[in-house]
Amino acid sequence: GLAGDIVCTTEHHGGTDQAVYAYAREDLEWWERELGYELPAGRFGENLTTRGLDLTNTLVGERWRIGDTVVLQVTSPRIPCATFAHRMREPKWVKRFAARGATGTYLRVVVPGEIKAGDRIEVVRRPRHTVTIGRSFRALTTEAELLPSLLEAGDDLPAEERAAILRRTG
Repeated sequence: GLAGDIVCTTEHHGGTDQAVYAYAREDLEWWERELGYELPAGRFGENLTTRGLDLTNTLVGERWRIGDTVVLQVTSPRIPCATFAHRMREPKWVKRFAARGATGTYLRVVVPGEIKAGDRIEVVRRPRHTVTIGRSFRALTTEAELLPSLLEAGDDLPAEERAAILRRTG
C-alpha cells in the first residue's frame, strides 16, 4: 500500500490485492456536477487519483508504471459498501454509485517505490483477455450470468476472487 495509509475495516478491505485504490479525476468531476459540491482527491477513499485513464475499461491484470520505478497491477473494482455510504452522507449512495458504474479500481503493488503528484502513468502490460473492471463490477453485483466470463482472465484474476466465482457458479 501507500506509506501512512490506514485501512479501518480489514474484514472486507485491504490486503495485497487492494493495496491501492485508484479513482479517476474525470469521474470525481462527474460526481461534483451531480452532487453540486466539490470532491477533493481522496473523498472516495482513493489513495491514487488518475487523469486520462478510463478505469472502467481497464483490464484486470493490466500493469502500470508510475514515475520512475513503481509498478502496480489492476486487480478488481470497488464494490460500494455501508462504510462508503456513511462517509458520503448522501441518500441512497450505494445504489447511485453502483448505477453510475465508474467504480475505480484496486491495485496490487508489483514494484514498490515513491509516487509523486503529477507522475505519469504508463500502461506497461495489457493482458490478451477482455475482462474489464466494468464487466467485473457488473458480474460481481448485478449481472451474475457474467461471472463465468471473468475466469477468462486466468491468473490475472485475484486468487480469492477466482475461488469465490467458482463457488458461486458451481
